[in-house]
Amino acid sequence: MENRNSKVTYMVELAVLIALILIMGLTPLGYIKTLGLEITLIVVPVAIGAITLGPKAGAILGGVFGLTSFYQCFGMSAFGAALLSINPVGAFITCVPTRILVGLLTGLIFKALHSKKSMKEPSYYIASLACPIMNTIFFMSCLVIFFYNTEYIQGFVKSLGSSNPFAFVIAFVGINGLVEAIACFVVASAVARALAVALKNR
Repeated sequence: MENRNSKVTYMVELAVLIALILIMGLTPLGYIKTLGLEITLIVVPVAIGAITLGPKAGAILGGVFGLTSFYQCFGMSAFGAALLSINPVGAFITCVPTRILVGLLTGLIFKALHSKKSMKEPSYYIASLACPIMNTIFFMSCLVIFFYNTEYIQGFVKSLGSSNPFAFVIAFVGINGLVEAIACFVVASAVARALAVALKNR
């Protein structure tokens, strides 16, 4: 009975986080529009789920996040629409598998660190910071692999005065990546830590 209740609780919590990601992904709450990359706040519930529910849930939530990101390419985001028109397969890989990997790895990082007594407390903060950093690294890596040599991205390269792909990534991510990292680090670590305490007490 206890095992059954645990599974039900897991499914409910996962469903709530999926619903939250869908709400954020289909409204302006999840993607703050800028001239280039959107500031993506959906990494926050992905990190929370990966930390509190485990790597498998992290991968599922990352997949939902990725699908909402790919959905943005169909007219919701000018930048995403441009990528889709240039290389649909590349746009899908950039949006979806990368986010599945982000959720999975966030859960694995937390699990590995939390299993060590000296890292139990820091594990919440490290995993919460790792999530947005990996999201940026994986997304930008795919952007460079699939789109760097296209006329569209080269327009950004020239306007930013970048001399190579690495310089382009640093200049293009800019303040957006910093905002994502700070938001996820502060909110996800606090919420995940609070949930862990609540579940333990219950």
